Amino acid sequence: MHEPTSDVRPFEAHATSADLDDLRARLAAARLPEAETVHRPAPDPRRWDQGVPLDDLVELVSYWHTGYDWRSFEQRLNRIGQFRATIGDLGIHFLHRRSTRTDAVPLILTHGWPGSVAEFIDIIDELADPKEASKPAFHVVVPSLPGFGYSDKPTTTGWGTERIAAAWLELMQQLGYPRFLAHGGDWGGVVTTILGGRFPDSVLGIHTTVAQAPPDLSTDGLTAAERTWTEETHDFWHQRVAYAKQQATRPQTIGYSLVDSPVGLLAWILDKFAEWTDTTDSPLEAIPRDRILDDVTLYWLTRTGASSARIYYESHNSLDPDLRVDVPSAITTYPKHIEKYPRPWAQQRYRQIVRWRTPMAGGHFPSLEVPGFFLDDLRDSLTAILAAR
Repeated sequence: MHEPTSDVRPFEAHATSADLDDLRARLAAARLPEAETVHRPAPDPRRWDQGVPLDDLVELVSYWHTGYDWRSFEQRLNRIGQFRATIGDLGIHFLHRRSTRTDAVPLILTHGWPGSVAEFIDIIDELADPKEASKPAFHVVVPSLPGFGYSDKPTTTGWGTERIAAAWLELMQQLGYPRFLAHGGDWGGVVTTILGGRFPDSVLGIHTTVAQAPPDLSTDGLTAAERTWTEETHDFWHQRVAYAKQQATRPQTIGYSLVDSPVGLLAWILDKFAEWTDTTDSPLEAIPRDRILDDVTLYWLTRTGASSARIYYESHNSLDPDLRVDVPSAITTYPKHIEKYPRPWAQQRYRQIVRWRTPMAGGHFPSLEVPGFFLDDLRDSLTAILAAR
């Protein structure tokens, strides 16, 4: 394994007291609309039919204002190990946890929107140095997408998923990892797919929770359950993507609200946690409120509401329909995921599927919703990939 280059620099997160005071002041002075006109007692997912219910938002804003501790999360990031490296003309932030094991394999984990590196901090230590010696170990790298978190905000167009995948390859090479495994979900799943498809000499294999099939495939021969998946995915793309269309066409316009109003930012992101999490009513049934606020506060303090939205402008519907992935691939499709493609369709893109899982529980944020299962499934999937080589 090569030594990392000198361009990699240590980084520590430390929000100023002024920024935290400003956040609390804005939360205290928030102007809220009247309540929604859908009135149903909890628990009932239909309470969210018009968006985030007022009572739910007021309760979470109150906790954010008086009870949430950003410094605790900030310290966790710093303990894991944070760094920045310049890739092309952009500074990229990443967490990096080297394993103490000599048999450890490099692994890059990529988040999506409205996620962040916060999705993975509860599993990084266990991936790097598992408590059980029989478990595989990894050198874990978790970058922040361009325009997200502590990565730089692109000042020109062009930073779509293809360029991000190429940047991740360069980052891993800078860290001394010429060959590595990759995992991702949401936009991170797209980046991971591109890594496996474009760079098979460097990528040992991939695991993803979103395996987008090529377009225009027939439903002939699919089982009833597989047809249901295609209908649900079709419904998502045609009925529930107003947020994506807004960010793909007018990211700057929505960005003003997301950078200026913490309550607006929270509502915009919480709505997705609610709709995409496997629960019967509120995302807080499955995800601790501190984990959601870690993510939202990271967006707030780094002022990345607009810059993160631009990944939709750069990459919406841009995955190359002819891209094929020939490296070993493991795919896990959670039941409440927003995009679910049947295996016969996925196999048209992912040519060597070595593991296929459809768990009984979980949604779009499995590392937060079902962290124990997610960790075991990820390790087992990566083990199957390595065994297939």
